[in-house]
Amino acid sequence: MSIFKRKTSAVQSAEIDSAENAIANKEVQGLTQRQIVTRRFLNHRAAVTSLIILTTLILIVFAGSGFNIGPWKIPGWWKYNIDTLGDLNTCSEGRLGCPTLSVVPKWLGGNGMSLGDHPLGQDDIGHDYLALVLRGAQRSLMVTFIIGIVAGVIGTVVGAVAGFFAGRVDNVLMRFVDFLITIPSIIIGSVIGYHFGNLGALFLAFYLGLFAWTGLSRLVRGEFLSLREREFVDAARVAGASNRRIIFKHILPNAVGVIVVSVTLLMSGAILLETALSYLGFGVTPPDVSLGLLISTYQDSFTTRPYLFWWPGVAIITIALSINFIGDGLRDAFDPRQRRKVTLKERRTKLVRGLSRKSADV
Repeated sequence: MSIFKRKTSAVQSAEIDSAENAIANKEVQGLTQRQIVTRRFLNHRAAVTSLIILTTLILIVFAGSGFNIGPWKIPGWWKYNIDTLGDLNTCSEGRLGCPTLSVVPKWLGGNGMSLGDHPLGQDDIGHDYLALVLRGAQRSLMVTFIIGIVAGVIGTVVGAVAGFFAGRVDNVLMRFVDFLITIPSIIIGSVIGYHFGNLGALFLAFYLGLFAWTGLSRLVRGEFLSLREREFVDAARVAGASNRRIIFKHILPNAVGVIVVSVTLLMSGAILLETALSYLGFGVTPPDVSLGLLISTYQDSFTTRPYLFWWPGVAIITIALSINFIGDGLRDAFDPRQRRKVTLKERRTKLVRGLSRKSADV
């Protein structure tokens, strides 16, 4: 009896999987690969929400604090900058430099909705803290994206070469990667920050990116080892395509999903690495500002003026979580085997009910 039940369950499971695949194929019928990826990504609510939050944050940060392009300085929408000093405002408790942000309407007993002169407060000597947080978030975002670009390019090239040529080339490259992986990233970052941190955030990000590609290279290598055995690669070789054309025109587009997802997750780790290095004093150094440096500078004010500690922390968590959720959405979008859990559960429930009715009628 139990054997019969197991066989029946296996048959029903196979029928369910077949029906789910038929439904999935019908949904994407007639669509291009780009349209399929876009539709799957837009169906991931957390990823879309995170993308909107991250995009809004980037616009606010860069438009608020302004930025420099060579000798030209583009001012931001916020009236203060990191060099502006002002008189410390006095709070009701007698403390200095308290936030002037008010979010409670007057009809609820508050002071009304207003930003005030210093919405996030002031530091010990009168700098506007909103200006500091905007500039710190700008620097941290720049470091994150530069590390992602540099590490993404190097990791993709190394992994592609190792996976495509295999053999001795693969052994040499992967042993070098294994050596780099054994060294903790915080130690590499500390050495780089100690020697190059005073050159600015851009140079620090570039040098960190030179050592952050090892994990990506192994993933790309594994993908290339699998794709190089496919029929379309053999067809390209027969047609006389060079190795360079096969790598960049045939295999790489099929591995772009793994690369994009890995680079996205690498970027979320990059901002945490920059924060840790700046907190330890090996990252961005004064007079420049980063979120990690703000936390390190005002950690002693946590008990008396916690807002000097919390605002940079909230910005770091928001950026890291947003990038992680975007990476999760990209993984679901590029991997055809991934399905939204809720949709899958609903489909499975409906199919099981239909099969049960069918069995009952029989």
